[in-house]
Amino acid sequence: MNKNNSLKQDVEPQSDHSSEQAQTQRRPRGFANRGGGVSGGGEEGKGKKEREREKERTKLRERHRRAITSRMLAGLRQYGNFTLPARADMNDVLAALAREAGWTVDSDGTTYRSSPPPPPPHHHPHHPTSPYPARSMETPLPGAPMKGCTLKGSLDCQPSSVLRIDGNLSPASLDSVVVADRDSKSPSPMNSSDCIEADQDGHGSILPTTICFKECMSTVNCECVLNADGCLHLMGEIHHGEHGTGFIGSPYVPVYVSLPSGVINSFCQLIDSQGIRHDLRHLKSLSVDGVVVDCWWGIVEGWSPQKYMWSGYRDLFNIILSAHLQNPPVKVVMSFHECGGNGPGEIPISLPKWVMEIGKDNQDIFFTDREGRRNTECLSWGIDKERVLKGRTGTEVYFDLMRSFRMHFDDLFAEGLISAVEIGLGPSGELKYPSFAERMGWRYPGIGEFQCYDKYLQQSIRKAAKQRGHSFWARGPDNAGNYNSRPHETGFFCERGDYDSYYGRFFLHWYSQTLLDHANNVLSLASLAFEDTKMIVKIPAVYWWYKTPSHAAELTAGFYNPTNQDGYSTIFQVLKKYSATLKFVCLGLPFSTQENDSALSDSEGLVWQVQNSAWDHGLDIAGQNIQPCFDKEDYSRIVEATKPRNDPDRRYFSFFVYQQPSPLVQREIGFSELDSFIKSMHGLIGQNDFAKFLVVGAGPCISRIVH
Repeated sequence: MNKNNSLKQDVEPQSDHSSEQAQTQRRPRGFANRGGGVSGGGEEGKGKKEREREKERTKLRERHRRAITSRMLAGLRQYGNFTLPARADMNDVLAALAREAGWTVDSDGTTYRSSPPPPPPHHHPHHPTSPYPARSMETPLPGAPMKGCTLKGSLDCQPSSVLRIDGNLSPASLDSVVVADRDSKSPSPMNSSDCIEADQDGHGSILPTTICFKECMSTVNCECVLNADGCLHLMGEIHHGEHGTGFIGSPYVPVYVSLPSGVINSFCQLIDSQGIRHDLRHLKSLSVDGVVVDCWWGIVEGWSPQKYMWSGYRDLFNIILSAHLQNPPVKVVMSFHECGGNGPGEIPISLPKWVMEIGKDNQDIFFTDREGRRNTECLSWGIDKERVLKGRTGTEVYFDLMRSFRMHFDDLFAEGLISAVEIGLGPSGELKYPSFAERMGWRYPGIGEFQCYDKYLQQSIRKAAKQRGHSFWARGPDNAGNYNSRPHETGFFCERGDYDSYYGRFFLHWYSQTLLDHANNVLSLASLAFEDTKMIVKIPAVYWWYKTPSHAAELTAGFYNPTNQDGYSTIFQVLKKYSATLKFVCLGLPFSTQENDSALSDSEGLVWQVQNSAWDHGLDIAGQNIQPCFDKEDYSRIVEATKPRNDPDRRYFSFFVYQQPSPLVQREIGFSELDSFIKSMHGLIGQNDFAKFLVVGAGPCISRIVH
């Protein structure tokens, strides 16, 4: 130290008294400034706070930019079949668009045209140039689809409407076709309602030619001209292929029908065995592959702990096997929740009586909201490792029931008659918090409430906050609204709300991690009980408020899925660990545009995110309809979702669970539609594969085009 001081004195010249005084007036940096004057410290503190606020604003702007980018990438993947990487940026987008336009883009960014630019579009001399030019016919029409079609002469034109149908669109999205007006001179002759017209003239432009509609159901790229006389004229490329004639030849997707809960009473006795046989005969006539049976915890272990009753289920399985459905005919659900008994053929089933007795003395075994109201639909995940159930933990109770089932029906497993077991992980058997309980007053599209206020989950968050070094974070948000709030009405879920603050990110991470830990704990024991048997996990579709930055409804359900991150990836990693199949409950949602706008919902966007994320993790996906289906449009939406046309890898669902009481309770309703639906799922016939146009006031030529 002395040497350094002497060296410094040798190098620096001796300063006078004024310079020394100036040096003493310099403001010290860092923490030394805290000991300085009051005014200087206050100004520095204000500047530091302003810099911190600017950093937060910069982060928010960056998150907003990334959210816009993610939506652009999602649209290109979903509607344009662009093979973009999972972490694509704008450079990848520009490169993909350039390649689509015919340019070559090297890895270093060098871009050049590899082929001459396409010629300008050719317009028919009889028609003025319009902002939507007609597509020219570059490939001749194949002969096979034209079989049985009659040709007409040239068409004298008359004012008509042109409907352009993009080949990438599915029938469900044909509402977005572009309509442009064209001028013509005279009407074409009228044909039958089963015919569509298309042909070419000498200039290479498309002119109508009569094509029998039933013979030509495989049109992909086309233009449809609806003349004033009511005739629909088809112009475009006609070819066959996969999905070309409906869903004929498409992948075989097995269809299972879920049996109602009322087939077994609270004493585990089979009810109406003759009615069940009758229903199974109907299902067999419809070529249903099998049935799904719920094994209810509240029935099997309903009266005393570790006293299991399986007699009614044994009788039910024997009847199912005697029906000779497809092999293997049964999928079983381990239902550790209560059944409300609201649907036809269902009865209310509570949790076991002895569990409810424990709940009277210790209500914290149930999920609890901020107001202290208890939800008895299922047990809180806070007791997964707490010995509060007659000396057993929550996960031990679940494991004992699963092991008893596996041992009692060992013969069915050995013969391969039970193909898979679905593990109930929450309310309605779904992996989620009970944040949308109607018994608590929730109504769609409310955001729901966090369910983390029982003493066991409160102990967990206090432990997590202490480990983080912020003990005052050991609480739930106090500005998250109530069950029926909207995101913009709360300080937590609104745009730039507290959900994205340091505390908000800590709380939401802990909240979703608790869900993941529960799934991991139960599946690890289920894999021991059902070794070498496929397991299934059901995930709900929380699609409302999906277009908001916070995704408030998903957050209260336990899915940390705001716009700036993928909240389902971590869940699918757990499912992949146990080779479980994902059963996604979001198919056939016929919501109106007004309803979607009011709730800022996006069921299609959610389905696309979940499906692609699950497939990227190598998971098998199954489906289940979220509400009853009563017409062909509902069924068509399901078929389209299970066999997505736009997927470049041609992936599809491993099976589908049809949940609707009409075939089993109201036997006179819905069999013809259900029969066509099952054949479409099996790839035997087309189910509304081609566009269905409903023309109002179009004249006698055509009113509706269907198969």
